[in-house]
Amino acid sequence: MIKIGGQRIPTWTLLLLAFDVFSIVLGLVTATALRFLNFHSTLVYLTKPHTEIRFGVVILAAGLALYYNDLYSTDVLSQRNELAVRVLHSLGIACFALAILYYFVPDSSLGRGIAVLAAPAILIFTLAGRFLSTDLMLRSPERVLVVGTAPTGISLVREIIGRRELNLKVVGFLDEHGQNIGKSLVNPGIVGAVSDLQEIVVKEKIDRVVLALKERRGLTPLRELLQLKFDGVAVEDAHTVNEKIMGRIFLEHLSPSWLILSEGFRKSRLLLFTKRMIDFAVALIALVILLPIMAIVAAAIWLETGTPVLFRQERTGLGGKSFEILKFRSMCQNAEEGGPAWAADGDQRITRVGRIIRKFRLDELPQFINVFRGEMSLVGPRPERPYFCEMLEKTTPYFILRHSVRPGITGWAQIRYQYGGTIEESKTKLEYDLFYIKHLSMVLDLAILFGTAKVILRGHGAK
Repeated sequence: MIKIGGQRIPTWTLLLLAFDVFSIVLGLVTATALRFLNFHSTLVYLTKPHTEIRFGVVILAAGLALYYNDLYSTDVLSQRNELAVRVLHSLGIACFALAILYYFVPDSSLGRGIAVLAAPAILIFTLAGRFLSTDLMLRSPERVLVVGTAPTGISLVREIIGRRELNLKVVGFLDEHGQNIGKSLVNPGIVGAVSDLQEIVVKEKIDRVVLALKERRGLTPLRELLQLKFDGVAVEDAHTVNEKIMGRIFLEHLSPSWLILSEGFRKSRLLLFTKRMIDFAVALIALVILLPIMAIVAAAIWLETGTPVLFRQERTGLGGKSFEILKFRSMCQNAEEGGPAWAADGDQRITRVGRIIRKFRLDELPQFINVFRGEMSLVGPRPERPYFCEMLEKTTPYFILRHSVRPGITGWAQIRYQYGGTIEESKTKLEYDLFYIKHLSMVLDLAILFGTAKVILRGHGAK
């Protein structure tokens, strides 16, 4: 099993990626063969120095275009018309990007004849590979049985049903006391009692058992689970499966012992030092490169609503210490005369310029100054205001744990979840933040930065 941070990458997603790479390479080889119509000439071209680099550039451009057009999303996979349109759109973007590259770096080009033939060949093979892979995905799913009817198990099943690439089929739930057999919880429903565990596993040919008991004391069938484990059936806790699949740590029925005994939450000095050095270097470079854009944004704000251009606000950072966050002002002046309030959809306080810069997250650019000063990181939980921190610490368990790392300009919760404008939504965001803190690594940071670029390019900015 391959993971990014601690989140499981579905085998099917990896297989889909392999299909795409194979399709692109096959398209390039086919285009080369059609260009020369001679086996020897084709072989000579393919074995030339740097040909593999030229092919690699095409694979990278096409792969990134497919990724940023959500072509590893289950929703798109299940709709063939939408899939075809997005593949065409993605490869069109890749061709445009490669044309610009070839203009400025002619030596990286495949050659005009091969490039012209490669575009339709790659499109045909990629579509064929995608249609074939979708059909394969529907065959031989792993069969899952959920033992118990706790909310964590129900949420997990909903997630599995909505993500076909996981290749999992939930057979049903086992009720703790056997009183609700036949009742539908999600779809499917309760197919038996916990006492029927071994019988149902054999009858339904179960591959994986997931524990989601409302109360474990006195109800956990330890002997049966141990026997199943030794028989080769995978047995996991619902919190662990949710974490792997959904990239969040559910707080519902989460015991402190699970957090204490689970792997992760390690922060080596080398990791923290490396992360800080990268933050410092990137912030310095970004402030220099983005200075013209920041000047344009500042001018636009000043022309619409005057000064101040920058918005300064107290936020809670590493170790619970306060600092002053910097942003371009996107709301009208004196927006919080009535007291602190979360931003909401259609918030009337947001200006016209504000809506634009929020959509593409340009309002966050001054935070590179916070990163440069060491108050923030490029990646981490978004810093919250002390007022809301005090409120959430009283209502949300483990909220204070998010202050164990530097807050970030972007974070795992920002690319995986909507804006948290209520206590309940903030609780869900915390579940993503805890996942990030548990699996803190440079690989996970890189994945978040890629995801952030995808969010920005698609115009889904934060409020």
